[in-house]
Amino acid sequence: MTWLPPVTLLIVLATSVGIGPAARPAEPVAPPAESAPSPAEPSPPTPPSSTLGQMLVATESLRDPRFTETVVYMLRHDATGALGLVINRPIATVPLARVLKSLGRSDEGASGEIRVHYGGPVEPGRGFVLHTGEWMTEDSRLVNGDIAVTTDPTVFDALAHGGGPRRALFAAGYAGWAPGQLEAEIEGGFWIVVSADEALLFDDDAGTKWERATQRRRLTL
Repeated sequence: MTWLPPVTLLIVLATSVGIGPAARPAEPVAPPAESAPSPAEPSPPTPPSSTLGQMLVATESLRDPRFTETVVYMLRHDATGALGLVINRPIATVPLARVLKSLGRSDEGASGEIRVHYGGPVEPGRGFVLHTGEWMTEDSRLVNGDIAVTTDPTVFDALAHGGGPRRALFAAGYAGWAPGQLEAEIEGGFWIVVSADEALLFDDDAGTKWERATQRRRLTL
């Protein structure tokens, strides 16, 4: 995959207008879909087996280095495919003032930092912010319960000036699956599906998220 510097990712976030086709890497173990639905588009009916709002946890059978020991929060899963964000692979920590400046916004009075996470191998220049739902932008969409997602950069303005959501996670890129692909990977033993909650999603201790999420397996049996 192609890695972009955090500042470049943030510039792309400001100019990106949607999710386009995703390229399929050569010989993947658990490949992303060739195309994935945009989280902003209306969703078709959700199948009973949907993982929406839950977490995929990679098993030891999944040897693809892009997904080894990853935890993926699912933003979408319907008849058109599935889309999620890896939540346990931080790339770097960036000052919010630098983020705003990169986006062409005023950084006056800005303080604090935000972590940039690897969200998945598809479109690594595309940015998403997972956040708690007590604060919403016009672009925010509730995923499940009190967890929302946005691609609106105004979330950085709010966070940099003491406002915004209580918890937030910035991810670059995403993981996508074609129709039926994720179901086949779960049946093949590459993923387990566990419940998601705010405490685990936004915990800064990324190094133990996979182990803690794996321990939830018995709760979903």
